[in-house]
Amino acid sequence: MSGVFSAGRTEQLPIDVPARLQAAADLYFSYQPEKALDAYLQLSKDTRDRDSFLNAAFIAMEQNNPKLAVDITQAAYKIYPQDTEIIEAAAEAYLADGQYASAEMLLSQLPEESGRTELLHINLARAQLGLNENKLAKANLLLAIKGQVHTALSNYLLGLIYEGEKNYKKAVKYFQVASEYDSQFIEAKKHYAAALEKTKNYNEAYRQYRMIYSSDKTSAEIPQALARLRPKLTRSEKEITGGKEKKRHTLVRPMLELPEVKPQEIKVGIGMRQNGRPAPRDTVQFIPSHPFVITGAEGRVLARGNSKEMWKVHLGKSGPYLLSPAGKKIPFRKSVVVSPTSSSEREGHTIIVKELVSGDGMTWASVDDKEYRGKLQILHNTALHTLVPINLVTIEEYLQGVISSEMPTYFPMDALRAQAVLARTYTMNHLGKHKAYGYDVCDTQNCQVYGGVSSESERANAAVEATFGQTLVYKDKPIESVFSANCGGITQSAKEAGWSETPYLHPVSDYKDFDFTKLQPYHFKGLLQYHHDAYSRYDKHVSMAAFRWVRVVEEKELREVIKRQKKDIGEIRALIPLRRGRSGYVSRLLVKGSKGSVTLNKENVIRNNLSLGMLRSSYFIVQPNYEHRKLKYFIFYGGGWGHGVGFDQTGAAGRAEEGQDYKTILKHYFPLAELKDPS
Repeated sequence: MSGVFSAGRTEQLPIDVPARLQAAADLYFSYQPEKALDAYLQLSKDTRDRDSFLNAAFIAMEQNNPKLAVDITQAAYKIYPQDTEIIEAAAEAYLADGQYASAEMLLSQLPEESGRTELLHINLARAQLGLNENKLAKANLLLAIKGQVHTALSNYLLGLIYEGEKNYKKAVKYFQVASEYDSQFIEAKKHYAAALEKTKNYNEAYRQYRMIYSSDKTSAEIPQALARLRPKLTRSEKEITGGKEKKRHTLVRPMLELPEVKPQEIKVGIGMRQNGRPAPRDTVQFIPSHPFVITGAEGRVLARGNSKEMWKVHLGKSGPYLLSPAGKKIPFRKSVVVSPTSSSEREGHTIIVKELVSGDGMTWASVDDKEYRGKLQILHNTALHTLVPINLVTIEEYLQGVISSEMPTYFPMDALRAQAVLARTYTMNHLGKHKAYGYDVCDTQNCQVYGGVSSESERANAAVEATFGQTLVYKDKPIESVFSANCGGITQSAKEAGWSETPYLHPVSDYKDFDFTKLQPYHFKGLLQYHHDAYSRYDKHVSMAAFRWVRVVEEKELREVIKRQKKDIGEIRALIPLRRGRSGYVSRLLVKGSKGSVTLNKENVIRNNLSLGMLRSSYFIVQPNYEHRKLKYFIFYGGGWGHGVGFDQTGAAGRAEEGQDYKTILKHYFPLAELKDPS
């Protein structure tokens, strides 16, 4: 450490430590981590301030310089030998540098404090695995799995040990816990599926591989596994993957509406791809609940049908045609519209559409029958040579099928009302987003998840009716009412996310026990690795994985992802955040390889290029893990689910649970916006 640290101060005048800490933090958050590191190092030499040591070590670790982090933390340890944060930071620096014995020695000095024990045992196990002390590592992980914050990580690492020992029955047990705790932990699902196959549970292995394939179709390994397992299945693929068949129509009532306001009819593309575009389709089957007429593009009646008849539209070599239950073929040109009519104003009509994709691109994707209010349009897209099913429905009826799909209906009512206002505002602001394909919005996360009547609930419908027509506006225009499932404790600005600067999309905190006015870079380590109280930590019927998550991405897997999606940069050597905003989200990251490097810009690009599928968010810290001095995998400690901009759905539930009404909740997340009633 010669030349890095020296005893005593280099300045004779009194030093304003808080001001210099703030100046160094400002450098870091203005995307100058190297200058921030220098400033913290100088402050630590001048004052021996503990926070400057911790910040310098944190940045050194981020910059892939664990040797410097070891030097920094060892200097701090000599001054603060009882400080648990210093000891832990030093141990993790040793782990990142592959010095397992030193890491184990330091970790053994840490007391088993409330809330910190779980990670202590995990880090001890990591050190012991590096020393080939599998028995001790196993014992520590068995203690760690009793915790509640890093359940997925401790069970996953335990599963890896048993997998290495070829004890696949026990490996299945722990991989299952990890993958069920966090449905997006695809690495756990992959090992779980492989272990299931080893124990000859072929049906469940197939189901797990199918979920992986639904979220990431780029890996050749997964289709190979599916092909290998198909001849061994004892049940049909549809039975295994759980597609839902709809046989009966739902009795629905028309929406309560304001007599002076007529809701606008919109076009919703259904069964769409993850990007909101039409999926390949040559057949659409539908069953109206009431008598109906089918009209062509010119408005001419092509056919009439009775209630509960199944009709089909086929795309043949000579073009599209209707097929009646009696087998009659009725050709048409551009499109047809199916319009049911109920006999009573108090009785609504619906249409069941068979075999539509739900959750495209997610681990829970399936092919289901769906039921919709309104009318059904079936468009022939000649450029894509496909049929496009479109639901013609009023905005308010559309919202009834959105709220339950986007937010759990058991959330407090004021959270549902806030979501209804935002969903309506989003719709008004994005009408025509997919007009090139013949519809206004799609039914996927590219717009808003829409499940039709199949996703409606009494509570969600009541939330829509209670806020009828209400929108959020800024300067008399509907705002960009973006939302995410969970912000992880604090939202980020639109600019930090790589979007355009938007005045009303600036960070707001959901933490109850952390003052962001005193934020320092090293705080992100504690925020992401340990329990903190926040409105977005609301856990009633919600997996904690939405608030705090872990992913373990193997170097060889990441190498293939980067090669497929970017370019071949050889063995991955480091993941270095280049830009991290005050909210903690990473907006630029350097991937260094043995043959080159790749820079990932924007949060969605980062999330989509660092693992199979995608990371839940870009709010994370990442640590390398070595075995026998060779980089084996990266551990991501992350927070939140989604881009983190705007409205936090889980945070809204936490706020409503404590008595905040929907107007107060909306004002918290969008302080510059105004609630506008229908006119």
